[in-house]
Amino acid sequence: MSERLYLFDTTLRDGQQTQGVQFSASEKVQIAEALDALGVDYIEGGWPGANPTDSDFFRTAPKTRAKMTAFGMTKRVGRSAENDDVLAAVLDAGTATVCLVGKTHPFHVTTALGVTLEENREAIAATFRHLKTKGREALFDAEHFFDGYKADPAYALSCLRAALDEGARWIVLCDTNGGSLPSEVGRIVREVIAAGIPGDHLGIHCHDDTGNAVANSLAAVEAGCRQIQGTLNGLGERCGNANLITLIPTLLLKEPYASQFDTGVSRAALQGILKTSRMLDDILNRVPSRAAPYVGASAFAHKAGLHASAILKDPTTYEHIEPSLVGNERQIPMSNQAGQSNLRARLASAGVEVDPKDPRLAHILEVIKAREDQGYAYDGAQASFELLARRELGLCPEFFEVKRYRVTVERRKNKYDQMISLSEAVVVVRIGGQKVMSVSDSMDEAASDRGPVNALYKALVKDLGPWQALIDDMKLVDFKVRITQGGVDAVTRVIIDSEDGQGRRWSTVGVSPNIVDASFEALLDALQWKLIRDAGTTVATL
Repeated sequence: MSERLYLFDTTLRDGQQTQGVQFSASEKVQIAEALDALGVDYIEGGWPGANPTDSDFFRTAPKTRAKMTAFGMTKRVGRSAENDDVLAAVLDAGTATVCLVGKTHPFHVTTALGVTLEENREAIAATFRHLKTKGREALFDAEHFFDGYKADPAYALSCLRAALDEGARWIVLCDTNGGSLPSEVGRIVREVIAAGIPGDHLGIHCHDDTGNAVANSLAAVEAGCRQIQGTLNGLGERCGNANLITLIPTLLLKEPYASQFDTGVSRAALQGILKTSRMLDDILNRVPSRAAPYVGASAFAHKAGLHASAILKDPTTYEHIEPSLVGNERQIPMSNQAGQSNLRARLASAGVEVDPKDPRLAHILEVIKAREDQGYAYDGAQASFELLARRELGLCPEFFEVKRYRVTVERRKNKYDQMISLSEAVVVVRIGGQKVMSVSDSMDEAASDRGPVNALYKALVKDLGPWQALIDDMKLVDFKVRITQGGVDAVTRVIIDSEDGQGRRWSTVGVSPNIVDASFEALLDALQWKLIRDAGTTVATL
């Protein structure tokens, strides 16, 4: 029989303490629903009473299978638990589960709180006594526990017992400063259990200040903890918290965890973990980390020809899991390091089958290497590579032809006497024998400071005739610029990431001494790739 291992998500509370992150109440609802669909056991919604957003969220929180949890702190010294207004606000949120933070490090008790060690311990006990009378499931977040245990093991343990003896369901050991290492965490957890705190009442809460939050969490589980706290994408103060997007697949797919524990997350739900990660990035307007374990765009990318050749024979040669288990997919990037194995594998993944003896394969490689000498980078722009190969193979229909385009940028004062930039673009295309001229609307002051590339995109996608419905769900999500040569011969490389309503994400590249021309080339490739995917390659060409 598998042991139950509980997952506690604190994205909406600890994750919101990330610098530059502030969720709205509606965004919190969206994230909570995604967490519930994923299968976590606890969702910590925030600190009721600490700010209006958290209070609003608890008033409108969705009904979830996961236990919605309100966060707060133990009662203050000098007040009874019944008369502490901060504690009362947490209880008034009406959640069946409450997580309260308290001090376990003598230095923090005397320095930060300015109270005696005994007063702090009694405050912990009184708080959980009060929660017991209210019938709440209670968690004690033992703040700075690992540092406190190293300084004074007896006192740190006495604080844990004070909460446990008064009814706390979970005692959560917190590496608040994130400075502990896996060997320390494992040893201390084992000593805590040996001292009489049962492992099935212990949780672990790690920060990532040494890059060890995931490793520390796993070490704690191996030592006996049966609850893991973390956040989506590792959000959190300073360097972040333990990343549940990494921990969950590890627990489900890696031994000894996979056979020893039941996390409550199904294999079907695991396949949606990439979308959950991307959803959070979209809310935060962040570009997903390509190198993220399991869910990154590069997590299953094989650039070297030697690797790609082996992958074609057996993917397990260079992959630790099947990408589809986490909703990801294999990538065979193209670059000037590529060989024909990479090329055939990449074409096959795009649905293009080519005879290994076809002489055009060698020519495509030569074209790629020549263009990368000019500044192109196809390992980060797979859609542009595919289009290049299709053109060389005669498999790339031209849905429209750009006859000309013009961009105007104006700097002027608005009605508030502020300097603003306004951009307007005109694009003329030929579709099915007819010329169509489209003008962007960016000269409206409401759309100021959007820039010439945005104006070009708006004009280009304004009217593509019979193809318009296929591109309406497309959007640009990232724009990267790099100067590949310096001096008077400077060349600009632009890489654009696009996304559509089907969850597909693709990258295209353009190169030119002129940044607008480079951007426009990447935009055209982005549209062409999208149309091939949705209209196919058998449509009539111009």
